[in-house]
Amino acid sequence: MDNVTLIAIISIATAGLTISIGSIGPALGQGKAVASALASLAQQPDAAPTITRTLFVGLAMVESTAIYCFVVAMIIIFANPFWNYIISN
Repeated sequence: MDNVTLIAIISIATAGLTISIGSIGPALGQGKAVASALASLAQQPDAAPTITRTLFVGLAMVESTAIYCFVVAMIIIFANPFWNYIISN
C-alpha cells in the first residue's frame, strides 16, 4: 500500500467520523430544544411569538455546529493539505 492510498483511507475515515460524531450532538440538542419549547408553549400560550423566535435563533446556532463539521469533512476529503506533500515527495 503506497502513501497516497494510506492518506486517502485515513482522510475518508476521518471525514466519516467527523460527520457522524459532529451530527449526533446537534441532533440531540435540537430535539431537546424543541421539546422544551413545546412544553413552554403548552404552559404559556400567550408567549408563543417570543418562545418561537428564541427557538429559531437557538436552532440556528445549534445547526451551525453540524455545518462546521460538514465543512471540516469536505476540507479533509477534497482540500487535504497532505495530498500535495505526499504527491510532491
